Amino acid sequence: MESEWLKMWNTKFGQTDYAYGTQPNEYLKEKLNELKTGSILFAAEGEGRNAVYAAQKGWKVYAFDISEQGQQKALKLANKKQVSIDYKIGELPNLGYQSEQFDAIALIYSHFPPDIRPSYHKLLHDSLKKGGVIIFEGFSKAHLAYKKENPKVGGPGNLDSLFSIEELQRDFADYEIMELQQTTVELNEGEGHVGTGSVIRFFARKK
Repeated sequence: MESEWLKMWNTKFGQTDYAYGTQPNEYLKEKLNELKTGSILFAAEGEGRNAVYAAQKGWKVYAFDISEQGQQKALKLANKKQVSIDYKIGELPNLGYQSEQFDAIALIYSHFPPDIRPSYHKLLHDSLKKGGVIIFEGFSKAHLAYKKENPKVGGPGNLDSLFSIEELQRDFADYEIMELQQTTVELNEGEGHVGTGSVIRFFARKK
């Protein structure tokens, strides 16, 4: 039987339209353009907009999510753009990624449930090569006020599912930090992220 969490995402991604559009996240796009291509893992990748963009830029792309509906949409988008992505369905501990497998990991609105988030971050850290980078953008704890003002901006509705700078510093401790800031952004990503929100941006290299 589907968990409520999985049911929510399958419902969201089961619609005809792409919930967050088909264009890549702007921060991800900016940071990928600064890096040499290699292998990259997209966590909680949903409908594939970011993974497909990276594949178009020449990256060897891996992705995972719990939602089969998201995977189907992602593969459809990849086919349309004539690229391939390795997209797995399931819980991260069961997916068989290897230690130091990836040159980069993208966490773009990867709001894992708070009870599993630290262990998932540890697994993702382990799968990143030394010298590899993390590209992260997610809603900050200050985002609740923006969501209350404008529900169309999206994001989790409970504080524990949102991020703080201190949590990221703790979960990804041994990194050369190139950017770590909380800031406000104007989002226009499909119908799921529309309006002003508070995010944390984190760009760092594993020591």
